[in-house]
Order: sequence, then C-alpha cells, then structure tokens
Amino acid sequence: MVSVMNESEFNLYEAIASNIKKYRKEANITQAELSERVGVSHEFIRRIESKKGIKTFSVDTLYKISIALNTDIGNLFKFDK
Repeated sequence: MVSVMNESEFNLYEAIASNIKKYRKEANITQAELSERVGVSHEFIRRIESKKGIKTFSVDTLYKISIALNTDIGNLFKFDK
C-alpha cells in the first residue's frame, strides 16, 4: 500500500512557491523582472508567491523560472520536513 501525505503535512505547491520567492530574492530581482524574464504576467508570479494565491503552473513554466533565477530546477522542489 502506498502512503500519501495529507495536505497539512506537506504541500508541494507551497514548497515550490516558497523556493521561487527565496531564489528570486537571492537573485535580487523583483516579481516584475522575473515575470518579464519568464514571459508571464506580473500577476501570475504574484499569485504563485502568495500564500493565498492559486498554485497552478506547468513544468515548462517551472523550468523557465529556474533558468531566470539561475538555479537548478531541483532546487525549486526542496522542502524542510
């Protein structure tokens, strides 16, 4: 049987959103600059980073974000247990 964590234990989208914000700040770029580099709207980046925002994005978008942030895409999936 496969055990799946419930939402209170781990939320992948929240971890990714937190990491995007972290690496964006480390790169010293604004949400607007990131959105321009990725080719999405500023509102889209704002929603991704917002704790209450809707988290729907493609792997392609995550890849573009990782390139814009000059970080390995795997770093966006890291989380603290």
